[in-house]
Amino acid sequence: MSGQSNSGLVQQTEGQIDDLLGHEFEHEPVPMSARRSAFSVTMVWLGFPMIITGAMTGSLLVLGMGFKNALVAMIVGNLIMFAYVGALGLIGTRRGMNFALIASIVFGKKGYVLASGLLSTLLLGWYAVQTGITGALISSTYGLNYVAMTIVAGVLYIGITFVGVKGLHWIGLASVPLFVVLGLWVAADAASTTTSAAIFAYAGNNGVASMSMGVGLTVVLALFIDAGTVTADFNRWAPSPRASLFATFSAFPFANLVAMLVGGVMTAALAVPNANPFGVDNMFGYMNGKQLTWLSILAFIFLYANLGSVCSHCLYNAATGWSRILGTNMRLMAVVLGALGILVAAGNVWAFFIQWLSLLGILVPPIGAIILVDQYLLRAEARADVDWRAKPFIAWGIGSLCAFAVENLMPGLSTAISAAVVAGIVYGAIARVEISPTEKVARPA
Repeated sequence: MSGQSNSGLVQQTEGQIDDLLGHEFEHEPVPMSARRSAFSVTMVWLGFPMIITGAMTGSLLVLGMGFKNALVAMIVGNLIMFAYVGALGLIGTRRGMNFALIASIVFGKKGYVLASGLLSTLLLGWYAVQTGITGALISSTYGLNYVAMTIVAGVLYIGITFVGVKGLHWIGLASVPLFVVLGLWVAADAASTTTSAAIFAYAGNNGVASMSMGVGLTVVLALFIDAGTVTADFNRWAPSPRASLFATFSAFPFANLVAMLVGGVMTAALAVPNANPFGVDNMFGYMNGKQLTWLSILAFIFLYANLGSVCSHCLYNAATGWSRILGTNMRLMAVVLGALGILVAAGNVWAFFIQWLSLLGILVPPIGAIILVDQYLLRAEARADVDWRAKPFIAWGIGSLCAFAVENLMPGLSTAISAAVVAGIVYGAIARVEISPTEKVARPA
């Protein structure tokens, strides 16, 4: 009896919180009456990729490819992301469903757990990575305790996520203006130390371009390929397809490209030998390097707000996915997963950033490609009425194996693009072959 009473009390409390902060529709489509404004959805997306980690990635690309080639990789990669994320987002807008609900149609009512669970766990990893970066930069710059600063960051980010999609909207409103003003100032100030010709002529770290175009594209894509694949979690709130596409465009190419260019221009302009973007050679380190008290305080606030934006988005995606899988509430999962992420962050997991991007480039793109083929070319009105659909898993496995082969045998090509293209083609081919009775999905009359 006490167990039932406690369960009832928890459900009642969750209901009261939902009434106060808003229902998150973890287990059902978002009705049109609950959709948010185009501005709100745009702010949710705009505040996601316009972050210091994007600037660090831009620095890595310029160091590895030289400025001109890095610029091409940034532009092409972000345009690909717009097409990929925009198309997936439209599915979420049309159906009002989050990623887990859409995946249950494509992979099955039980099969979706593998796809949604993987992506939700990877996004939890991103939350831990970004929280760890926050603690590390604060600790190394101001001499504060790394673990303490990581915990402070993690708790703050959990709080933002707990508010729900409204919290993502508000952190975007705080983070974006700060990044635009400070990021453009850093890029302009660094560029003033040299000439535009010298920036464009920058050939890479110590004059050596060691990163191929394929790898550069994978780095650009992998930075947000996981969040981009679960874009329905955000775009299901859009009031119309036009609003959905505009919100996506605000992120890719606009916000993500701006962030990467800030880091890329700064790195090429300063031309620091053996620069370390994840150490002091980034816009946060640049601001503190001016040794101005007011600027250091502003940099401190900026870092927490800016990485708070990406962390809360990642934790929101992870909590939404796992709440669907476990049949519970998003806010409860945000607290539980957020606490777990803090523990992981305290172990310096963020140091494996490049390996993390490589893993994402192999495992994630096939999932999105399969959903696109399924929902646009094969079964646009399908419903989830079977437990497992084998063919998407076959295509997923083949696409990931192809990416693994490309990474090891043809490192000059893009693993992310290879994985997506192969998986999409394979799924499109085998899905048209005889469909077994257990895989037929009823269509509405």
